[in-house]
Amino acid sequence: MQDPGGKGLSLTKRLYKSRTLGMILGFFCVAAVVYPLHKSGWVWGLMVLTGFVWPHLAFQWARVSTVPFQAEQRNLLIDSCLGGLWVGAMQFNLLPSVIALSMMSMNNMAIAGPRFLLGGWLAQALGIAVSLLIFSPVFTPETTVFQMYACVPLLAIYPLALGWVAYKQTHLLKNHKRELLTLSRTDSLSGLLNHGSWKDHLDLEFQSCSNTQQSGTIALIDIDHFKVINDTYGHVVGDHVLRQLSTVLKQNLRASDLAGRYGGDEFCVILPDTPIVVAAEIMDRLRDTFGSIRYEREPAMRVSLSIGLAAYSPAHLDATSWLSDSDKALYGAKSTGRDRVGCLIDGAFHQVVRDPA
Repeated sequence: MQDPGGKGLSLTKRLYKSRTLGMILGFFCVAAVVYPLHKSGWVWGLMVLTGFVWPHLAFQWARVSTVPFQAEQRNLLIDSCLGGLWVGAMQFNLLPSVIALSMMSMNNMAIAGPRFLLGGWLAQALGIAVSLLIFSPVFTPETTVFQMYACVPLLAIYPLALGWVAYKQTHLLKNHKRELLTLSRTDSLSGLLNHGSWKDHLDLEFQSCSNTQQSGTIALIDIDHFKVINDTYGHVVGDHVLRQLSTVLKQNLRASDLAGRYGGDEFCVILPDTPIVVAAEIMDRLRDTFGSIRYEREPAMRVSLSIGLAAYSPAHLDATSWLSDSDKALYGAKSTGRDRVGCLIDGAFHQVVRDPA
């Protein structure tokens, strides 16, 4: 069954274990109080059903429900009602009564908050009212030493079990949060940083270079004639080209470099603590590697890159002006023939010329 709320079945499985443990431990706690009262056999039968059968029935009931989360809320209210019933059966014996009602209230608060806690209290009150009609209990708040010992497992083990469940849930939520954060900062097609995330890193790199006066270079990469590729071979092939470039970036850049997809067919790279001469060598090798790729679906297709580089300069007012210089270098690489790496140095465009060796 599907849970429209998206959280029912996992909750049902978690509560199944804790409910089973709590009901079994609670059975011995209640039995220690009920035994000296010489209750009828049907009372003991109802206790056995509550302690050993009800947790499994509740699990199956919620599991086959259309909305398991709502079914579990109903089961928790039944738990609370049963708790109130057994408080009356124990003739309001103080220690076990307080422990039982407190444990159930703790569950209700943890699952659905203050409003559901109030609902649980009303269910407990209903259970107590039913017990007054069934058992006509005499108010006997005293707790014997034996009954105290019978309460110790419930008091010691059950909160520890709940703590373990809460710990696992917190760990799971942390992992989910980390995954969501990664997805929010990642471009879905390329798997690289998205535009916003890369710009955030660029701001940080600019601040780092400004504070330490260390070298740093950024690169803008454009796939040459990408619109023609899409128009000629289709968007499926175009997307494959984009993914190929992201793969080449991941395989050929250093661990410290930060690559992202700037938008469309433009990619971007931050090369921290890297002089522009070194960055030019890295980018030219990357350009050459990408240009040598052959595509099985379109063997005749050749794809090249134009790359513009700009090094950090104290003259840059902000990260945007640094990026603007890189964009000018990219424009220079494209306007002088494409399939090349260009650098903007002291405001002048320079084309990278590879050493034939």
